[in-house]
Amino acid sequence: MEQKIQLKESDIPRQWYNIAADLPTPVLPPLGPDGKPITPDMLAPVFPMNLIEQEVSTERWIDIPDEILNILYRWRPAPLKRAVYLEKWLDTPARIYYKDESYSPPGSHKPNTAVAQAWYNKQFGIKKLTTETGAGQWGSALAFACKILGLGCKVYMVRISFDQKPFRKIMMNVWGADCVASPSDQTNAGRKVLEEKPDTPGSLGIAISEAIEEAVTDKTGKTRYSLGSVLNHVLLHQTIIGLEAKKQLEMAGEKKPDIIIGCAGGGSNFSGLAFPFTADKINGEDIEIIPVEPTACPTMTRAPFAYDHGDTACMTPLLAMYTLGHAFIPPPIHAGGLRYHGMAPLVCQCINEGLFKPRSLDQVECYQSALIWAQTEGSICAPETSHAIAVAIQEAKKAKEEGKEKVILFNYSGHGLMDLNGYQAFLNNKLEAFELPDSELEKAEDVLKSYPKAEIRKSGKW
Repeated sequence: MEQKIQLKESDIPRQWYNIAADLPTPVLPPLGPDGKPITPDMLAPVFPMNLIEQEVSTERWIDIPDEILNILYRWRPAPLKRAVYLEKWLDTPARIYYKDESYSPPGSHKPNTAVAQAWYNKQFGIKKLTTETGAGQWGSALAFACKILGLGCKVYMVRISFDQKPFRKIMMNVWGADCVASPSDQTNAGRKVLEEKPDTPGSLGIAISEAIEEAVTDKTGKTRYSLGSVLNHVLLHQTIIGLEAKKQLEMAGEKKPDIIIGCAGGGSNFSGLAFPFTADKINGEDIEIIPVEPTACPTMTRAPFAYDHGDTACMTPLLAMYTLGHAFIPPPIHAGGLRYHGMAPLVCQCINEGLFKPRSLDQVECYQSALIWAQTEGSICAPETSHAIAVAIQEAKKAKEEGKEKVILFNYSGHGLMDLNGYQAFLNNKLEAFELPDSELEKAEDVLKSYPKAEIRKSGKW
């Protein structure tokens, strides 16, 4: 039995898969301040037109430029591994596979899109990118990509993560990026928040506002904003994960996975693995696909489906998504990458269709699973990845109870070597199994009252 299934470099996917081509019911359009659908040119101050074209594309396959592939070869194709030691510990008939995205230089899946976005921006003549980051994985990935491609990089890091994860900031500095805690005193959006709540832990929504503000106010026109998740083109770039995994499962002798799992904050790493298999489900395959989130930030499992801004200062278009409201300040749980108030519209539409069945877990159960993983498979996972591991364990136990052989595949989206403070808090019994109270959901609904209604549309096939 092969524990590591490796592709040759010549086997790397040469196209990204665009699920927008195959959705039975299209995503609702983004809306402008007037409540009317936005046009591509309205996004031009924020993104280069070559990425805007990908954002609105409904082409099924989009070619990956050779120049991007030449950078991705530094760590791709990434290995598919079989969790044989966890299987043995669980005494399960399930076969558990995971796509190991911790192999990239910054240690997560994020460079798959960071490299692509930096390359397209450079082609467009852009000199500097601004962005936000939660746990720091995206910020360090964009810092890496910008350094490789010769662009400047400014990262607004959510304050609680800036304090909890100092080594992520150092990683960004090593790759030449400027990293500041958000909210900061460097933007109008940041100063406004600090005036009202000087002790705020910050949020991804606030950090996005700051990064966009810096990009659009650059009078030279040579700065653009870069987003690490949520948007269509970001999810598109991540599908290289699932496309590789498909080839590797076939090499391992598996006809198909029965269960696909990924943690979901904005939706990029989950989608990267899941979307290529979702195409199979749309075409009749019986696959259970599970995005996992924290009970502290239950966007997919408890929040309303509504039009909302992607940022706190309301600078982004209105997106149809499951959302806790753009004013939401999440509790300071350690899975910083899963603390976003919204969710990728493409993921939300798949949930509406019944293609995905989201699940939420508290951080204590996730850290318990992370310890089981570390003490069987050996590696220390990111707090975000622990959510996927926890559900993989749940499903493996269920397979044992049912006496069924199942193929479980999840995305190991990053290592946790920069997140050891969270492990220490767990080992010292200082973590709370926090669940967002209903009062916070009521606040979200109040924020959304004045916005256009988002109709849940579905084909009814699933």
